[in-house]
Formats: sequence, C-alpha cells, structure tokens
Amino acid sequence: MEITAAVLEACDRPRPFAASRPLTVQEVSLDDPGPTEVRVRIEAAGICHSDLSVVDGNRVRPTPMVLGHEASGIVEVAGDAVDDLSPGDRVVLTFLPRCGACAGCATDGRLPCERGSAANAAGTLLGGERRLHRAGPAGRQDLHHHLGASAFATHAVVDRASVVPVDADVPPDVAALLGCAVLTGGGGVLNAARPAPGETVMVVGLGGVGMAALLVAVALGHPVIGVDALPDKLGTARQAGAAETYTPEELAARGIRSPAVIEAAGHPRAFETAFAATAPGGTTVTVGLPRPDATSTIAPLTLTAEARTVVGSYLGSSVPSRDIPRYVDLWRAGRLPVERLVSGEVALADVNEAMDALAGGHVLRQLIHP
Repeated sequence: MEITAAVLEACDRPRPFAASRPLTVQEVSLDDPGPTEVRVRIEAAGICHSDLSVVDGNRVRPTPMVLGHEASGIVEVAGDAVDDLSPGDRVVLTFLPRCGACAGCATDGRLPCERGSAANAAGTLLGGERRLHRAGPAGRQDLHHHLGASAFATHAVVDRASVVPVDADVPPDVAALLGCAVLTGGGGVLNAARPAPGETVMVVGLGGVGMAALLVAVALGHPVIGVDALPDKLGTARQAGAAETYTPEELAARGIRSPAVIEAAGHPRAFETAFAATAPGGTTVTVGLPRPDATSTIAPLTLTAEARTVVGSYLGSSVPSRDIPRYVDLWRAGRLPVERLVSGEVALADVNEAMDALAGGHVLRQLIHP
C-alpha cells in the first residue's frame, strides 16, 4: 500500500533543520506484513531525543530511513503466525524488540536483546526484513526502519515483538508515551535504581524522559528532587510533584545528595552532576544517550570508599510486555498523569521545525497525529 512518511535523507545537515530539511514528507510503499508481523495505523507518535540524535548525527543510522520510534496505533492486519492480536486492537510500539531466546533476553531487562539490537543497527525489522520502499533512479529503493518502528508515518509494519497491546480506554497520546519516555525514565526508577519505600529520588535532566522518571517516582510515593539548567523546566517539575528543584550550580553549592539519582540528560556534565549528588551507599542510574565520543570525569575512589553503584540502563532496563501494563495501572488509578509530558501537537509536514524546537530545549514531547 502507499503511505505518507517522513524520510530522513541524511544525518549530517546543519541546524536549523527548518532550513536544511533533513526530513522530507513523501509517499512511500509499505509491504504487507510477514507471518510474524502486523500492520498498524499510527494514531500518535512522539518526537524524542533519540530521533533528534539520528537527525543531528550523534547516533549514526543507515539512510534513507523512515524515522520515529515512540508511538501508538491500531492493528489493521496481523500475519498468519500472530494469534494474539486482532484488527482493531490498540498497541504501543516499543523500540527494542525482544526475541525471547538470546542471552540478553534472559537477563530480565538488564541487557538488550541481541537480535533486536542488531536489527535496529541495520535498519531492519527483527527478522531482517525491510518493508518500506520508494521509487529511485535505478528502480525500487529500500528504506531503512528506525528502531523497528518507523512511526513518523500514517502506517507501519512491525514485528509482533515490537508491540504491546493495551485496552481501548488508554488514549492514543498516553499509549504512545508509554513506549519510550515512560519505559525509559520510569524504568530507570522502577527497574534500575529500585529505591526503598519512601526513599528520595533525584532526577538530573528534565526533558521528556527525565520528567517521566519524576512522574513515576512520585506515583510510587517517593519524594523527588528535580535538577535542570533551565528554570522553566524546574517550574514544570514542581507542578508535576517535585518536592525540591535546583539548577546544577544550586545543587552543588548546597551539597545536596540523594540515595537514588537518575541521569536523563544524555550529557557528560549531567552525568558528573548526578554522580557527585549520589549519597554514600547510593545508586547513580544513567538512562541518557550522550554522543559516542563523550567522556566524563569522576573520582573512582568514591565508589569504593562510599560503597556506591553506577548502573547503565537502556530502555529503563525494561521488559515492555511486563512493564507497560504496570504503568497503565498507575495511569488508570490517577497516579501517573502521563498527559503532563505533552507539550503540543505538530503536523507531520512540520517535523523539521519540531526537531528544532526539541534541540532548543523548549519542549518535552511533541506529538504527531498522522
């Protein structure tokens, strides 16, 4: 079938993206799903820093690629081997499929799926297929998939392992944000830091993922300290339930420390701030994705002398099929207001301008409704 999609042509075009136009919205061809795949009509897609990091070249992916990885949608067609989904079901797209059979899948979320990671790097679905194409100078040209999803489009074909069904009462906007922002930020709290009941949680970096970590920590009953360099984000954090908020400079000047610290900015200085603010015996969790060549400086002696732990957490150390229902229950109970993460709606045609807004630190999550 023919669909409309935002295709990333190159990863090296300069800002502002509104002028350089790295993404072009165009008609492309989408194959029917294979036996273990489903076709999904996209209802909502969030614009995340993981998308921006591909656009600006911080995380190089093969191009041309249909971008987008955080989304929700309605199943239209299920492959012959998919017996637990039906047309009309609402699903959350997740950006790291799990094969269920590799060594990574045996770690209960601590390590990524080996097959899923390889497919994501290659720009294919879990089984190695590419279902997106367009006409090229030499005939049909394959388009790469972004993290098994390619959700900046009206429709997507994805592996069954890349979706988690949710009940119809979960709105599309909420469902979309569960697939990345909440899984990553919330999982940093729930699965990686694992604070004791009532223990304070600090979140450094209050973008979409950091704010999701804050919301989940508050939902679980933890006092939260929010840290960000932008005063506007500190105000948003207080409105979302943070007990205290500081800039990094204020935090250092007051010597405030916490037993559980989540670093969600993906910047080496943010990691250093988070590490310095971790109390003796505490845990620093980093869920942010810095540039591949980024480095941080810390004092290793404090790990030994203060019995501290540093944990890397990809996708919040999550198992999506296990964790998304947990977050749905918290949302349904009124304890997890995921809607607070939404900064506004943008048209698919304005995706380049939306990337500029995200790069400027002005928004949490912008949503596309293709």
